[in-house]
Amino acid sequence: MSVSASQGLDTEGFILTVAQAPVQAEYESVLADACSLLSQQTLGLDGLYVYGSVARGDATPGHSDLDLTLVLREPQTPQVAEQLERVRRELERRHPHVTKVDFDIGERAQVMAVENRNLWGFWLKHQCRCIWGNDLSVHFERFRPCREIALALNGDVYSVLNTYICAIGQTVIESDRLRLQREASRKLIRATQILRPEAATMWPQTLEEHVAMFLQSQPAMVTQVAFFLVEARNPGASGDRFCARLQVFLDWLIIDLGSSEHDF
Repeated sequence: MSVSASQGLDTEGFILTVAQAPVQAEYESVLADACSLLSQQTLGLDGLYVYGSVARGDATPGHSDLDLTLVLREPQTPQVAEQLERVRRELERRHPHVTKVDFDIGERAQVMAVENRNLWGFWLKHQCRCIWGNDLSVHFERFRPCREIALALNGDVYSVLNTYICAIGQTVIESDRLRLQREASRKLIRATQILRPEAATMWPQTLEEHVAMFLQSQPAMVTQVAFFLVEARNPGASGDRFCARLQVFLDWLIIDLGSSEHDF
């Protein structure tokens, strides 16, 4: 397993962006529906972006989620949050070939703040495609690989994965539990990049590339990370076993991050 020849970079050494390829036919209707429902004036939407497999054009109907980033003109109110959740559930109901609809929500001032450049700036510039409204990605230059971006993107890893552990423990429907295990595994694998060496120049794109990069500096963790790569692709472990292994890996990751911080 190795990082691809492109190293996740273009010919000028910038991190690859999402290609502006035509959307797969199976997802045209759900994206049009999302634009129609979310562009209602009462929601205060500034821009709508798609990311993940649908944005890349490699989604599989019946197996892939629809991941959307919503940028609002103003901070989200409880009323708007409730409306957005209703829209999200309605999109799932109308388009059953999409396994789940996810909203990643921010507001314009937050997105454009200088201190959030490595988080929101990178996210919109390199991970998203604007499908409605203002495309704020045009305000950011392309990014080169650096550890600060990895830390900004994964600063929530401990709280997010502990939320997954709680949810998995409370879920009684097996298909829902397995979906949560898949999502948690993907988050964990991508979060291993917080340990990337400062001198590293590649930027992994796939889960396999994240694992390959991680093992270059942490070869002793091959068995542990391999378990989560399997769960990210074809989850099947029991909930108790999964959560126990996730907690151990997460605790190790945070401790190792704390130790590596002293090296910089």
